Amino acid sequence: MAALFDAYIMVDWSAASKPVTGPNSIWIGILAKDARLKLQYRAVNIETRLKARSFLEDMVGKLTKRGDRVLLGFDFSLGYPAGTAEALGLKLDGKAPWQAMHEHLASKLKDKPDNSNARYAIAAGMNYAISKGPFPFWGAPARDVVSTLGSTKPDFTDAALPEYRIAETYLRNQKLGQPKSVWQLAYTGSVGSQSLTGIPHVHALREAWPEARIWPFEFDPSEPLTEEALTDIKVVMTEIYPSLTKATPESGETVDAAQVRGIAHDFAALDGKGALSAAFSTANGLDPAENTKIKAEEGWIPGT
Repeated sequence: MAALFDAYIMVDWSAASKPVTGPNSIWIGILAKDARLKLQYRAVNIETRLKARSFLEDMVGKLTKRGDRVLLGFDFSLGYPAGTAEALGLKLDGKAPWQAMHEHLASKLKDKPDNSNARYAIAAGMNYAISKGPFPFWGAPARDVVSTLGSTKPDFTDAALPEYRIAETYLRNQKLGQPKSVWQLAYTGSVGSQSLTGIPHVHALREAWPEARIWPFEFDPSEPLTEEALTDIKVVMTEIYPSLTKATPESGETVDAAQVRGIAHDFAALDGKGALSAAFSTANGLDPAENTKIKAEEGWIPGT
């Protein structure tokens, strides 16, 4: 069976508020074929989100121009718990809730060249729209705490929106990891700020690439990914969860760099064995109602 993809690009994102390299910055791992059609790996460390997006546009453009199909993974949540778009009062106008949320965040969050943005103010504004109080986003540093955004977790018991997506609950129940809630904006292991700052760039890339699709939103997540499903598609963007890969840093390598290297090689190895197709499926015990939420708004993590 032929591989589904020719190149694998994995991105370890960063919500840093200033240009930064090294640990806890943006690392992009590229596993692509050389002139002899052998997969070769290299890593790039980029100091700002705008530069990272520009790099991805250029790199993916070069690969697709030569005929490659590219798998592009981001290590943050691409969706929010089901009901978020409705709670925000977003107008769907025929769009899926995930699309409305991506467009909303892209219109609100604008990274500046110095990597700064107003993500805490934007989160506070969304909290006001949802609850008129400090729910559901939380985790603001002291200087950004306001009446509608606190530093500590609000009570999710019997709340209008759940703390976790189906994907995070599944990972926790299966003891595959302890993913944080997308509502948590700061502190150890948090992913909320990465999603707030990352989704606008994913949206921009999707808009720039007509032959790109985002998995699982633009596929049937309950079915394996097949060559037929990828007809005329040159780029598939998806969420990744670095903790699923047990990559040990090499000498002088940061943990982030090791993780994108490990994930890129893992996906390529699965693809080479014809096993990547099944990894892109939510068929492991989820019911139709859950799959409906996953496709419409929440997203999923391949390989779980």
